[in-house]
Amino acid sequence: MDANDDAVPRVVVGVDGSPSSHAAMRWAIRHAALLGGVVEAVGAWEPPSHFGWSAPVVDMALDREVAERRFTDELQTVLGTDHPVEVRPSLVMGDASDVLLDASRGAEVLVVGSHGHGGFTRALLGSVSTRCAQHASCPVVIVHAQ
Repeated sequence: MDANDDAVPRVVVGVDGSPSSHAAMRWAIRHAALLGGVVEAVGAWEPPSHFGWSAPVVDMALDREVAERRFTDELQTVLGTDHPVEVRPSLVMGDASDVLLDASRGAEVLVVGSHGHGGFTRALLGSVSTRCAQHASCPVVIVHAQ
């Protein structure tokens, strides 16, 4: 990163393939255009072994390839070929909350989608948007699917 990158406002947005993620990306694009900034589209992936189970053989390269293909397809679906601001894609292996919190350090805003889970599901699974809202070092916008 050069010194000029520090002067450009960054809008970090979580990308996970959900309808609320699509809405969050569109919101982030509009906001970055107003700021004269860039969008950092951040996705997180975890191999099956991170969820407490593993197939007999886990091919990390294949998992990465699948995650990259899905991430690229997701961005293409939402963005198309024409968008008013620079979009910097980043796919990182790790927990989605941790990845987004790390990426949002120094950002103008972190934008995440809300899957709209009820209290019981959220209590069992946790919530990326809730964790980001509680722990981010920048403002957080939570966007619901439209």
